[in-house]
Amino acid sequence: MWAASNPDAVELVDCVAGMVASGGKRLRPSFCVAAYLAAGGDPASPAVVDAAAALELLHTSALLHDDVFDASELRRNEPTAHIRQATLHTERGWHGEARRYGESVAVLAGNLALVYADRLMAGAARTERCRRIWGELTTELMVGQFLDVRAAARFRPDPALARWIALFKSGRYTVARPLAVGAALADGAPGLQEVFEEYGLALGEAFQLRDDLLDAFGSAEVTGKPARLDFKQHKMTLLMSFALADEPEVRDLVGDDLPGTDPDELHALLIRTGIRDRVEEVIAERLKVANEAVAASLPPAWAAELQAMATAAVYRDK
Repeated sequence: MWAASNPDAVELVDCVAGMVASGGKRLRPSFCVAAYLAAGGDPASPAVVDAAAALELLHTSALLHDDVFDASELRRNEPTAHIRQATLHTERGWHGEARRYGESVAVLAGNLALVYADRLMAGAARTERCRRIWGELTTELMVGQFLDVRAAARFRPDPALARWIALFKSGRYTVARPLAVGAALADGAPGLQEVFEEYGLALGEAFQLRDDLLDAFGSAEVTGKPARLDFKQHKMTLLMSFALADEPEVRDLVGDDLPGTDPDELHALLIRTGIRDRVEEVIAERLKVANEAVAASLPPAWAAELQAMATAAVYRDK
């Protein structure tokens, strides 16, 4: 449609399509479909496909925006959208600031992905309960993103706030709400929603904590994005909240200038003081809670499936 109306507009659509096609774990669609089938949904229904696609497009929107917020140059081992667009601006000899242009296009592409997600979910969500869950999901994501940005600017160790941000920016958005959408589409029993909530919140928090560890200790070649970006962006993750609140050596090294701290020195100190191990303990405890929730309430085959998905999501290397 856009190619016929105005060929230039295709470039914006391509930003969205390029991010979707670049890969990713597809966790949110997978949890949605698993919950739908576990709740007795019809496998032949197109509604769950549209809902799963909506969740992936919402994630695409968040990634496009995240990369601008974080000034990240790499996503899935490829230049981020705002970097690609800034490069095109320069190559074409256009007027204005290339960086500003690239970021503007990436933000608009993220907004477009959100519009597509809403359109898909509007067609899939045939009940008020499903529409309400989608509204809660999108609202929680935006508020969680804001609090993440705000906590980085304030830069004050606050493990309770960091845990809250992990829950709402990732826990509900990545696991609990996609499960709830799937169960609602299948018109599953209300009791299932409670099980999926307990499983999803515990697993989602563990998932976000793994993200923190991968950023601090992972390899860019494996994760596909810059290493230690949270350090450079002053992110007050749970990892850093633990470290700054409880370890005088870390406070002395970092002060109020996390981006200016030598990343290798901080990396070694976080290992030596045991912060990495503490976060691993929290991850293991949260995974145990998630697995026990489904083991007690779902048929064995579906409990095993969701437990396997949980382990894969938490013990990943990218």
